[in-house]
Amino acid sequence: MFPLLKPSIPFYVQEPGPDVAALLSSEHADRSHILALIRLGDYSQDAFLATDTRGSIVYMNRSAERLFGYRKGAAIGLSVEALLPEVREINQRLRQPGSRNTLPWRGQGLDRQRQPLMLSGAATHIPAPTGHSHLYVMRPRRACLPDTDRQAELASLVYRSTSEGMLVLDPKGFILDVNPAFVKLRGRPESEVIGRHVRCLNSPCHDREFYRTMWRTVMETGSWQGEHWGQHANGELYPEWLSINTSYGTDGEVHRRVMIFSNIAEIKQAEAIIWKQANFDRLTDLPNRQMFHDRLEQSIRKSRRTGGRTGLLFLDLDRFKEINDTLGHAMGDELLKEAARRLSGCVRQSDTVARLGGDEFTVLLDDIREPRDVERLTRNILRRLAEPFRLGVETVFISTSIGITFYPDDAPDAESLLNNADQAMYAAKAEGRNRSCYFTLSMQEQAQTRMRLVNDLHLALDQSQFTLDFQPIVDLSSGRIVKAETLLRWHHPVRGLVSPNEFIPLAEETGIIRSIGDWVFCEATRQVAEWRRQYGLDIQVSVNISPAQLRHEGLDHAFWRSHLDTLGLSPRQVIVEITEGLLIDSGDERIQRQLDAFREAGMQVALDDFGTGYSSLSYLRKFNIDFLKIDQSFVANLSADGPDLALCEAVILLAHKLGLRVVAEGIESREQYELLAAAGCDYGQGYLFARPLAPVDFEPLLANGTDLRPGGPLRA
Repeated sequence: MFPLLKPSIPFYVQEPGPDVAALLSSEHADRSHILALIRLGDYSQDAFLATDTRGSIVYMNRSAERLFGYRKGAAIGLSVEALLPEVREINQRLRQPGSRNTLPWRGQGLDRQRQPLMLSGAATHIPAPTGHSHLYVMRPRRACLPDTDRQAELASLVYRSTSEGMLVLDPKGFILDVNPAFVKLRGRPESEVIGRHVRCLNSPCHDREFYRTMWRTVMETGSWQGEHWGQHANGELYPEWLSINTSYGTDGEVHRRVMIFSNIAEIKQAEAIIWKQANFDRLTDLPNRQMFHDRLEQSIRKSRRTGGRTGLLFLDLDRFKEINDTLGHAMGDELLKEAARRLSGCVRQSDTVARLGGDEFTVLLDDIREPRDVERLTRNILRRLAEPFRLGVETVFISTSIGITFYPDDAPDAESLLNNADQAMYAAKAEGRNRSCYFTLSMQEQAQTRMRLVNDLHLALDQSQFTLDFQPIVDLSSGRIVKAETLLRWHHPVRGLVSPNEFIPLAEETGIIRSIGDWVFCEATRQVAEWRRQYGLDIQVSVNISPAQLRHEGLDHAFWRSHLDTLGLSPRQVIVEITEGLLIDSGDERIQRQLDAFREAGMQVALDDFGTGYSSLSYLRKFNIDFLKIDQSFVANLSADGPDLALCEAVILLAHKLGLRVVAEGIESREQYELLAAAGCDYGQGYLFARPLAPVDFEPLLANGTDLRPGGPLRA
């Protein structure tokens, strides 16, 4: 027989078992308690209704569904007053001072058709953080007949078959009974615990004050629940959810106390896994951005309390993208894992190495005493990361750029400190990489200027602040303008003319360059179409393509071709200029696809700044190039007996052998012009012919068909 029940009181008027109380009173109730309630309710012929603190029905057993005429689940969420109109009075009586937890009642209910039901039953309330939850057990009044033996048998079945460990205490705390689940959970036979005081189950993980507080709460309220460390007979400790509830006799005195134990080790393990996934990088097992920010805040709070100093290093691996693109992401991941191991080996136990994402890492240095300690650490990191990385059969080399900053020296809070370290890291990259750089206030000023410029750059297109200048490209044999190179100009409303060297890199970094590039193409070709209409000239226009545009797979060649069709221009009137460095820095296949797309659209391609980089001559054969542009650095010092002339002659000869034509840049003197023309150079541009001009100033040169050769035609 279930020891909690007294034979003289029918089961349906008893206060609910501890599993029900746990469900209703705890915001942490676990699934096992809910299952226990369902098993108990579904075995009973009595109607069970459970409500939350708002009085909404959260559980109705099958007997209640039949009694009130609801389909399964249909009443969930309804106010209990819809079924028990007298429920407010019942609840008020339960809350009266001195009232017992369980209140027998007789009254009227309403079924789904709003027909009255004469009911008898019991109600109990369980305190919760935001009010009271309630359980109502009832049956039609005509069926309210004692059936103690049947109910006792049913209760005993639930008690013996539930998966939760249960034990029953007398009012003094001595163990009267345990169920089979408790024996299995604790590994102790009944004979070892029955008759002993409940203190024999105290865990070494909790002190005396914990148990004093727990039992004081039980004495005052009749219940307690919370996390508890259980101990198996073999000494193994495990987390469990413990619920304690009290049964009172008709005289209001304690009759029995019931303890329910639920093993929550798997739940805790799952929580630990979720916590780790949320706070640690899966690839390197280092703290991630979220955990790093938490530790940075903690370190700053500690520095504020102690007057100490916090150091922060921001690292970005140099050349990582190149290795990742060349060897593949799997090898890139191996490199990141090895870099993380090396970084972790460089720091103290109290320091934090974190991966923010990609190839960015941070090192948080707690309680910095001597700046030279940071210097020593930084040198060690640079040395370790410069050592070779073995990736499968490949050996690769990288370096790192490090930004260094300190709290409270450089910033008042975590966000500012991280921004400062980031700025210092970019300064280290700008100085040549494979080095460290300390944050300075001038970096902050530069960053603010840069941010304002980026914001203004977003507005420049919409507010028509961009214009194009055109520099003539002359046929050296005739002196006639046959082409024009477009040059972008930004007229800032406050700063005036902004140098392309200043805003083009920002446009590339922010991605605005793609929109700007499309605008340049459309405006340049529109102007060429206008000149053809006015002067009947089909000159070619040369448009510079940013590396960021060409690397972008979404470059819309079809849109460009469609725009040309709209203007009635032949694609052959467009030359796309790319830099020599682009062929070196980018993957061959990607560049090849983009250049092929231009050629398939009918446009021509020019290779700018030829001879200034380290490109292989094989690129001239491999890529579809139409023009070579000799860099002005070779033209500037051109003389009849100088080495630059030999280089220019070699480039011209090589290009012609490959079927390419040559444009010389930066021609400023008659001597340069004559030497290049004599060497067979096809075209030239430079201040000797004309500076870059606005369209209105360029047009007179077209209108007059001017021969721009100095002194007229060359002498034979």
